[in-house]
Amino acid sequence: MAPARAMDDSMEGVIGSPLDQRDFFEDLKSYHAERGTNLDVNARVNGKHIDLYTLFGLVNKKGGYDVVSAEKLAWRKVGQDFHLGQTNTAAYAFALKTVYYKNLAQAYEIKRIHNQEPPPREILEDISAKGGDLLTRTLENFRPPQSRDYAGNGNDSDGSGEEDHKTPKEEKMDLDEPGSGGRVTRGLRQAPPQRQLFQPDISSSRLIRHASNNVHSPQPLTQSSNNAYNYNPSSNPNSGSFSIANYEPRIQVPLTLRPVLTPGNNPAMFREKLKKIKEAQAAKLGKVPPSYKGMMLPGTGFDGPNIYVRTLLALRSGIPGEQDYALHHLVKISHERGDKYKFEAFPGLAEGLIEKALEVGSLFYDVKWVISYSDDLSAHDVNVLDGMNGTHDLLKRISGLRHISLHDEVETEEHNRKLSKINEAGLVIRNMSMLEDNAKYLSDQYPLRDFLTIALNLPRNVALVELKHYALDIAEQLTKYWSLDALDPLYLSLLEYLNDGLDRGATLTTLRAISRISMNLEDSNRLQGVPLSAIRQLCEWTLLDDEELVAACLDFFYQFTAMSENVAFLLTHAAAGTFSFHPLISQLGRLLLHNSQESCSKRIVYQPVPVKSATEIPMLPNDLLEQILRYNEPDRSSHWLRACFEEDLESDITQIALWQAYQARFTRLSTAQNPLLAAAEFIKNVSTTFPTANAQVISGVNPRFIIKGIRPRHVPMDTKGRVYSRCLWRTPEDAKACGHFYLKPGDMWEHLITFHIGLSKNEENRWNFLEVKTAAALNGQKFTCNWASCQHFSANGGSDDPYEVGMHIKMHLPDISAMAGHRAKFNKPGDPARSSRSVGSGKSDDSSEYVSLHGRPAVYDYFPWYNTAVDERGDAVGLPLTSVLVLKNLTRNIPKALDALEGASDRFAGTIGKKEWMERLLGPIRPRLAFVLAHNRPLATYVSDLITAIENGIEG
Repeated sequence: MAPARAMDDSMEGVIGSPLDQRDFFEDLKSYHAERGTNLDVNARVNGKHIDLYTLFGLVNKKGGYDVVSAEKLAWRKVGQDFHLGQTNTAAYAFALKTVYYKNLAQAYEIKRIHNQEPPPREILEDISAKGGDLLTRTLENFRPPQSRDYAGNGNDSDGSGEEDHKTPKEEKMDLDEPGSGGRVTRGLRQAPPQRQLFQPDISSSRLIRHASNNVHSPQPLTQSSNNAYNYNPSSNPNSGSFSIANYEPRIQVPLTLRPVLTPGNNPAMFREKLKKIKEAQAAKLGKVPPSYKGMMLPGTGFDGPNIYVRTLLALRSGIPGEQDYALHHLVKISHERGDKYKFEAFPGLAEGLIEKALEVGSLFYDVKWVISYSDDLSAHDVNVLDGMNGTHDLLKRISGLRHISLHDEVETEEHNRKLSKINEAGLVIRNMSMLEDNAKYLSDQYPLRDFLTIALNLPRNVALVELKHYALDIAEQLTKYWSLDALDPLYLSLLEYLNDGLDRGATLTTLRAISRISMNLEDSNRLQGVPLSAIRQLCEWTLLDDEELVAACLDFFYQFTAMSENVAFLLTHAAAGTFSFHPLISQLGRLLLHNSQESCSKRIVYQPVPVKSATEIPMLPNDLLEQILRYNEPDRSSHWLRACFEEDLESDITQIALWQAYQARFTRLSTAQNPLLAAAEFIKNVSTTFPTANAQVISGVNPRFIIKGIRPRHVPMDTKGRVYSRCLWRTPEDAKACGHFYLKPGDMWEHLITFHIGLSKNEENRWNFLEVKTAAALNGQKFTCNWASCQHFSANGGSDDPYEVGMHIKMHLPDISAMAGHRAKFNKPGDPARSSRSVGSGKSDDSSEYVSLHGRPAVYDYFPWYNTAVDERGDAVGLPLTSVLVLKNLTRNIPKALDALEGASDRFAGTIGKKEWMERLLGPIRPRLAFVLAHNRPLATYVSDLITAIENGIEG
């Protein structure tokens, strides 16, 4: 027996397993003896012993037999702990499962671990291990497999019946040929042996007598040994031995029981039977019930009208319950099907909803509104609304109604229910008015206009906020089909609601409703009678950081200022000092660049000039040479290379020229302690100093040995990376420029005025400008600037004052200060010498020596743009467009309004003239408009017309 695993390893975590291995087997044996089943302690799988103690611990660690059987490939994982083999793992897993099933499943798994009574052995040990669910298996719910080989492998995790009944997909088929080594020599699936058809002997049946008198009887055909067929009776399903060996007793299937029908479990059937009995008894007594055969009774197949007609009829019925049903469904229909639900298809629906919404009057006033479509209306009937032409004195009637006293926070249940249904009616109208066809249909309903007026003039109550918002939403959709004059009740109600301005949402909707008046009509929206307090409030709202509210205010001002009468109204109050245009106009100017996106366009001013390669290696200034001599080789040669050469991938220099220049510079300065590098070491040091440089050989008749990747500098560079400046002073007699190098501009200036101008310092360390000037005047000498190609003094033949020339020379010195880059942006292009180290500087002569040697970067002109929002066609949209349109309205209508006011009022005629008014109102924003014109492409056309109109108005 193989040694069992330690109990701590295999039985850890198993409930009720404090027994050691010996106690485990004793208890297991006693249980099998008590149950009457066989215990196979020496169970084997693939020739290997299976320790039941270890197997029990491993399975119960994973949750038990049912859990392992339910998990796919779980039994294979358990088999890996026993090292059963790597081939045919499905069969080994099922064999291991069968060992556990026969020996352990009914022992500790059910009885000892789960404290349950195991199923009878007829449905446990006596059948195959196929399947799981041992804990819930009973005689009633167990269904044995119906296939003749159900006792084969199980149909769960591993070793399932499906896997054993089918050819394994990943395993090679076992095929042991005669004489083979069995499973050791297993190969691919072999083709089945070919069958040879029977060929009868067609020779004559008569015996042929030979000379030897031997008689040959017919012999059967023989097959080769490879195609031999061995008959095994036990493998023939029709043989008796096969039936006996595979006999399985038939499992007794429990009977299927059907419940007995009683009035308790089937009352409908007995009720129908009782009805038939009563009808039969009545028929005997001559009381035959009426026959409904052929009649379509309600609820017996007649669907009735659809939901749309049903809600319409229910709403028009006047029955509260039916109306509640209709409003409940109409809210849902108008929300979900509002794009197709039209009033035209359901006549009377709009009228019914309006009548229901008008019931709100009786909840807060002592009135019940009634709609009359008759021309004969009594003036004494306050509650009768004109359904044909609208009620023009509605506001007067409302003001005369008596309010019903209600507590602000206490409402009766009936009052709350009625108001809720009225809100639903308003919501349905609001939802359906969002469709354009419905909005046009409702615009012809004069009672709806009266309802909106009544709703907006209801008392201030928290419970009415929802209904008022619905009324404003409806008005926003319908006012574009109405022409409202200054005395219209709805128009006055909207202005009053706007002047209130307590609710941002209501204010926005009110502004949109007023701005859209007559939008779809030929009549203009004149917007007369707007109170001055509302205008002031709108001007203040344009200053808020609320784009939606500002847009609504600008839309209103665009409609308002389109009429010269309204502009005259503002001018009158401006002259009286009760209104000021300046905050509004200034804000309109600021909004011209609202949410603008900054960008720059680049335009080249001067083309770049590439740097010309130097023809000779620069000489080191004395101060730089002293710095380099402080280093020892190879650092000394590295610093010299960096000072005189720079990287350039396209340039090269011969190795011999580079080596000779190195020798010429340091041969006389070398010492025994710091000698020159050897030629090979020096060439190698070049590649070390410049990573891009490498030694190459150019093949040819005369091969050239070069260093590729470096070129001589025009001016040297010190060890700290600072570039020297070259003196470009050249007189007409000189073939080339001076060529001295200086690191500091001050040293360069002293060199110029000392060696080229001829100045010197006196005993007081001051320059002798006066003495030199006097001597030059006596000799008729002129001083001029010979820096590069400077022509500053050429027109006058030179200057008499050396001080003037000395100060002028400073302009040629390079700017190396920290602000050099900033000042270069504002330098005037022209002098290449001044811009020798300035970014973005220009030139005056492309052929000048400095530019040809040092090159020059391209000079660009950057122009900023502040473009605002545009649509898909590139046209201006949003607040900037509305702002410029309002300004255009003011510019066009201010002169017209002034003409009208001067002719209508003698008092106004004495004020300032039109030019002064235009200059006072629109003059301050002209610089702003000019900036927008120059830097905003989308608004350029609008602003150009606006500036022209302003100039024409100011000039008269």
